[in-house]
Amino acid sequence: MEIFNHNANVNFLGMRKISIGVALALMIASVVLIFTKGLNYGLEFTGGVSVTAVYQQPVAVSDAREALTKAGMEHALVTSLGGSRELSIRMQPTAAMKDASGKVDLEKVTLVIGNVLKVSRPDVALKGAQSVSSAVGDELRSDGSIAAVFVIIGIGVYLWIRFERRFAIAALATEVHDVLVTLGIIALVQREFSLTELASVLAVIGYSINDKVVVFDRIRELFRLARKAEPEEILNRSINSTLSRTIITSLFTGITMAALYFIGGQAVEGFAVTMLIGIVVGTLSSIFVASPILLWLGVSKKDLMPVTRENPELARRP
Repeated sequence: MEIFNHNANVNFLGMRKISIGVALALMIASVVLIFTKGLNYGLEFTGGVSVTAVYQQPVAVSDAREALTKAGMEHALVTSLGGSRELSIRMQPTAAMKDASGKVDLEKVTLVIGNVLKVSRPDVALKGAQSVSSAVGDELRSDGSIAAVFVIIGIGVYLWIRFERRFAIAALATEVHDVLVTLGIIALVQREFSLTELASVLAVIGYSINDKVVVFDRIRELFRLARKAEPEEILNRSINSTLSRTIITSLFTGITMAALYFIGGQAVEGFAVTMLIGIVVGTLSSIFVASPILLWLGVSKKDLMPVTRENPELARRP
């Protein structure tokens, strides 16, 4: 059976020096950005203040958020508490909310936020003012980092078992690339990084590996079917034959994330943006980075052929 009756449409492996060079440059730039500019951690990580606003009549979250924004509290996180009359407001304390020693004064917090909201809605009353410690945020940041590491390692072990160690190494390298570049872009634009964004980074890891597994499956299939073909030819053919599937999946997932961004509200906006970044980065790495790493590691047909055990009974037969 002749598998390769025509050349690959795009010679992706021919661009491997450029693609790997760009990938390394992006990783280095991302590390520099993360350590110099740093991530703009949200309230869950840095601490802040939280109050509950209770209205006598139904209120829209957007109205309360607009009032706070006009007062200079642009990064306040406003969410509904399950009904149409109670809102949760979380934000970094302003100078007017602190006492002479610089500590947060919960009475001033209630007074300042209450006065801002009453400008547009006099029927509001505030309760449940509390200060959120940054110590909890440090623990969350540590736990989130550990979770990401374990996810990547678990994926590597799975691919080692399902395919071969070279595939696991290639997947781990590209996953680290995808996470670093995604975080680097977030650090560059200084978008707030909260628990929602952390969850989306973990989702990016899962989404990214899904693209790579599809390409890896095709590589294994073509290696086993082809009688004679160079590894570079097989890798090129595998990328091209799964290219439409990769692009369509990424496109429709991106459309879903765009819908979440525009109509999902502030609560899921960060998740959608981070996922959009991760989808683009993960898709490009599946096409331009993973397979060149496999070629560099020396993947070959014999690495993917089923292992057969010698049968002593058959050996004794004439």
